[in-house]
Amino acid sequence: MPVPSLPEATALLCIFSILLVPFAGAGLALINTGLGRSRSAAHSMMAALCVFAVAAIVYFFCGFAWQGFMGRSAHVFMMGGKPWNWIASEPFFFRGLQLDGSPASLAAWMQMLCVGLAALIPLGSGADRWRLGAICISTALLAGCVYPLFAHWVWGGGWLAQLGVNYGLGHGFMDVGGASSIQVLGGFTALAIAWILGPRRGKYSMEGMPTAFPGHNIVFVLFGCLLALVGWIGLNSAGAILFIGVEPGRIVLIAVNTTLAAASATLTAAIITRVRFGKPDASLSANGWVSGLVASSAACALISPAAAVMIGLAAGALVTFAVELFELRLALDDPGGAISVHAIGGIWGILALGFFAHFPTRALNNVAGSTASSAGNGAPGQWLAQLVGIATLLGFVLPLTYGLNWLLNRIYPQRVAMEGERQGMDLHELGAGAYPEFITHTEEFMQR
Repeated sequence: MPVPSLPEATALLCIFSILLVPFAGAGLALINTGLGRSRSAAHSMMAALCVFAVAAIVYFFCGFAWQGFMGRSAHVFMMGGKPWNWIASEPFFFRGLQLDGSPASLAAWMQMLCVGLAALIPLGSGADRWRLGAICISTALLAGCVYPLFAHWVWGGGWLAQLGVNYGLGHGFMDVGGASSIQVLGGFTALAIAWILGPRRGKYSMEGMPTAFPGHNIVFVLFGCLLALVGWIGLNSAGAILFIGVEPGRIVLIAVNTTLAAASATLTAAIITRVRFGKPDASLSANGWVSGLVASSAACALISPAAAVMIGLAAGALVTFAVELFELRLALDDPGGAISVHAIGGIWGILALGFFAHFPTRALNNVAGSTASSAGNGAPGQWLAQLVGIATLLGFVLPLTYGLNWLLNRIYPQRVAMEGERQGMDLHELGAGAYPEFITHTEEFMQR
């Protein structure tokens, strides 16, 4: 059960942390734009703004009603003599929610931003060919259905969080900063979009070999990485305060761990690409940075700085090989590396919590599956609870998000017409380019 209110200093720190979260969105928007093509740059940024707007409104309309918050009303079913919490039962439009700085109100505000972050991730995989109208409808489906349902299971006191109480699996499934509910969910949506849209024109030769389409502005990408760090520190800190009840002093550990994970991941990616290709690759190093941030989210408040470095090292290595696997072996055209960074990095972060986390008693005040007798450094079965969460993402969330987007594609085709892709998304959908004073080449100038 959550505490009824937060101490004033803790509430102010939480508010400040939530105010930093939009920087993560700005960072992801710049990364997606920079890794795309110049003739779709304005469209990419416009799509990012629309995604945040649609996600916030839909979450306000019905998302919070189905996600809820720990200790508030929910639909609970009895199975095997045990209560299983499946979905919240809050009123629509935030009715009944006092916006007074209580933990529930702060969580609702934070989740309006978090669902926008999750919806931004697929923009990277659908770059240069995903229609703006389809993006908005897909975002509405994510914010109104997929995200609140899974987030309730993780953060709203749902059945995944209850695995500790019901089956003795550690403290139940845990995710401090959203490695599962934001990152993997967004990454799996990116995978669904890449499958449905297919590759960009000219991406693969007749023999199936991929053609390199370099990002048009690596400066945007690297600056976006720095913005993302600021936003991730806020995201991880606010999540730790609201969902596991950490004391304010632990925010320093969270910030250090988040930074170390990103730093070690990007250096690993740079070293691997230097060894393999003779020179470090800037875009893969940037992907490594974000993958380190993603992997840090699950356990940022529950690990030592040394463990954060280890998590980052693995994340940086995973993303470099995952990008090649998806593009070369599986023929998935993912311009922003969203699947590799967010889905693979997030899954690793969820697993890493089971391997590296320590559970001090005071850091578990709000965890639905925790009891005083189970608090402490040991958490038998925690890794198994994390595996159950990953299995749920693979077996339920991925089919659900694919099915909804497949159905949308049957009703409202999501891919732009061939002429629009050739001309560029900026001119075709917005009527003006991002760089009107410069020449942006169309398909006639590109090798096919």
